Amino acid sequence: MRFVVVTGMSGGGKSTALRMLEDAGFYCVDNLPVPLIEKFVELIATPGGEVSKVALGLDVRANQAFEDVQKVLENLRRNGYVFEILFMEANDGTLLKRYKETRRMHPLSIGGRIEDGIRRERVILNDTREKSDYVIDTSNLLTRELKKELDRIFVQNEEYNSLMVTVLSFGFKHGIPADADLVFDVRFLPNPFYIDELKYKTGNDKEVQDYVMSFTEAHTFIEKLSDMISFLIPNYVKEGKYQLVIGIGCTGGKHRSVTLANKLYECMKDQGEYGIKIAHRDIGQGI
Repeated sequence: MRFVVVTGMSGGGKSTALRMLEDAGFYCVDNLPVPLIEKFVELIATPGGEVSKVALGLDVRANQAFEDVQKVLENLRRNGYVFEILFMEANDGTLLKRYKETRRMHPLSIGGRIEDGIRRERVILNDTREKSDYVIDTSNLLTRELKKELDRIFVQNEEYNSLMVTVLSFGFKHGIPADADLVFDVRFLPNPFYIDELKYKTGNDKEVQDYVMSFTEAHTFIEKLSDMISFLIPNYVKEGKYQLVIGIGCTGGKHRSVTLANKLYECMKDQGEYGIKIAHRDIGQGI
């Protein structure tokens, strides 16, 4: 039997993950009272049972101490039960935005500020996060991307990539992305914007790509950047980093940055050491 404990930050995507696991054939139970957890596990682990895949959702609640949940999980391991922990994560800004959009109260901020509740929850869950088998940061994940990642881990049983890399093109005139970890400026290259037949195209169009990549400097940039990223990623993974956003910017975020972000993505994909996706933040902005 495969037994997965789904936990994490409130607003991090735990309920969504449970629904997706249910669609994938898991028997899902959410928020059992702490005293019932061990009895539930004993029942589902009975030899010859019909249930082969189980997901149990556990989170911080104002009316129960999460330390009690942690003690129960430790007891289960001591008693020989095998389970995996999936921790759903998101950065503070994303969590705050989600709570404001849904107008819900954080379970630890009743009568107070949501920010304070998020801060307290991080402290409470820190130990569990460190011991988790999988940590998925949903700050920049679309629903379909989360489903793909869960299917890869729990349905296709592929190797888990702890680091999710986002290659993000943007325009400096629209501001540097607040969540970018690394930012690279490609405005040193000639701008296709000033060529009439390329002005209204983007770096997703072959004509623009051919123009940008016609310069030796563009190839040198990609070669040196790929080499540096290849060096950095294993060290980020070693230090426990789960999310890496690589920003590549030009003036408007339509031509040079899109082209080079696409090229970097092509160089990095299918490496197996990390998950990767590409996004073009400002490609739809007006001229």
